[in-house]
Amino acid sequence: MLKQRVITAIILLILFLAAVFALPALAWSVLILVMIWQGAVEWARLSNMSGHAATVYCVATAGMMAAMQWFDAGALAQYVLLHHLLWYAIAIFLWVIVVPAWMIASWKPKNKWLMGAVGWAVLLPTGLAMIDLRDFSPWLLLGAMSLVWVADIAAYFSGKRFGKNKLAPAISPGKTWEGVFGALIVVSIYVLSVGWGAGLFKTYPVFPGIIIASWWYVGLAVIGDLFESAVKRQAGVKDSGALLPGHGGLLDRIDALTSTLPFAAIALVFEKLGQ
Repeated sequence: MLKQRVITAIILLILFLAAVFALPALAWSVLILVMIWQGAVEWARLSNMSGHAATVYCVATAGMMAAMQWFDAGALAQYVLLHHLLWYAIAIFLWVIVVPAWMIASWKPKNKWLMGAVGWAVLLPTGLAMIDLRDFSPWLLLGAMSLVWVADIAAYFSGKRFGKNKLAPAISPGKTWEGVFGALIVVSIYVLSVGWGAGLFKTYPVFPGIIIASWWYVGLAVIGDLFESAVKRQAGVKDSGALLPGHGGLLDRIDALTSTLPFAAIALVFEKLGQ
């Protein structure tokens, strides 16, 4: 299983790097639209939608994403920023307030359309963030995503080697506090290494704030991972889909990105609004 996961991950990384650095803006937007469609297909399954209801939900989700891209293409820059700010604010409210309360209370909503609305708050801001961050710089998007990947890998191997204390046994029995601490340590080293190599510390007085921010980022990634696990457990499935060999579905790969990328993007939006 690990070998298959590694092979799939390497192939996905190569394809992703080719797309993020080589595709024109329009093609990238289409790719994000396809990704959101696939995410909606899997979320509909987790929400116990089927048949006509699932089709309507997926079409509506893709339509909303396409409409948002169409609006951005014709609106003034300031209105685009405010539009994106609204969606990122929805995402922040979801991940900082709603999701923690949801998991603490072990809430299990039965209304599939309520779950569908939650899916929009999960998927649409993530798609916008991938467009915004890449539009500013492909390296910024890669940096925001690689931080999550490094944390995920570090948590997996730290938990496998040292894990004894369960993080949330009722939601995801395989995750441990030792894995989280391992992720924090490795991410700190990663951020310091990248910051030093890029000369960031010579230009901006960002240390130690950048370390604290990276820990917050890891915490958000953990919340995103746990939330998808909780939704899958509620739906009675192990994976969100079978798209990626060894990994499951698309949502199984981007769960931690859905809770982190909107935060990176909203910081970018505030910077642009301040200019």
